[in-house]
Amino acid sequence: MHRKALKHLRNADPALGAVIDKVGPFKLVPRAEGTHFDHVVRSIVGQQLSGKAAQTIYRRVLDLKGGKAPTPADFLKIPVAKLRAAGLSGRKVEYVKELAQRTHDGSLAILKIHEMDDDAVMETLVSVRGIGPWTAQMVLMFRLGRPDVFPELDLGVQKGIQKLRGMRKLPTPKQMTKIGKIYAPYRTYAAWYLWRSLELPAE
Repeated sequence: MHRKALKHLRNADPALGAVIDKVGPFKLVPRAEGTHFDHVVRSIVGQQLSGKAAQTIYRRVLDLKGGKAPTPADFLKIPVAKLRAAGLSGRKVEYVKELAQRTHDGSLAILKIHEMDDDAVMETLVSVRGIGPWTAQMVLMFRLGRPDVFPELDLGVQKGIQKLRGMRKLPTPKQMTKIGKIYAPYRTYAAWYLWRSLELPAE
């Protein structure tokens, strides 16, 4: 799969092909441990935070259950004050509680998202308060390992395109969608290399 994807990207966009050569092998490995519910909770906790801050807060949430990931039923029982003390904002506590409630009562099929196509996963996840398209796309890429996701609202991917194309301004979401189509059906690969391109030394 990787070889076929990289060959397609090199043919579709020689400039990205040059980035692929500099960056080297594709190393996105989907996060397999835990449940889909745990992964989405972690995504909500990490919104608008640095990786380090998100990890610290998530670890405090795990500590509420002796280091184990709380189940939806656990989250419904954990007092709001304890979640706030762990570092979650009031808004994020609401989001996590709602996610837990809907997962627990079966109205949200979050535990079956691996069986759905990309559009159905997006629809399921964005129906949860606090989960927007970007978070849903990150779940598709980093949890489910879907090969054709292009997060056009992601600032890093936008900057990657700006650098690649020598654009004076950041591309608009509309331009991003249009450019992304060139990379289909391997847009996840393109996005990963665009992120990595920002770490390359300036020439």
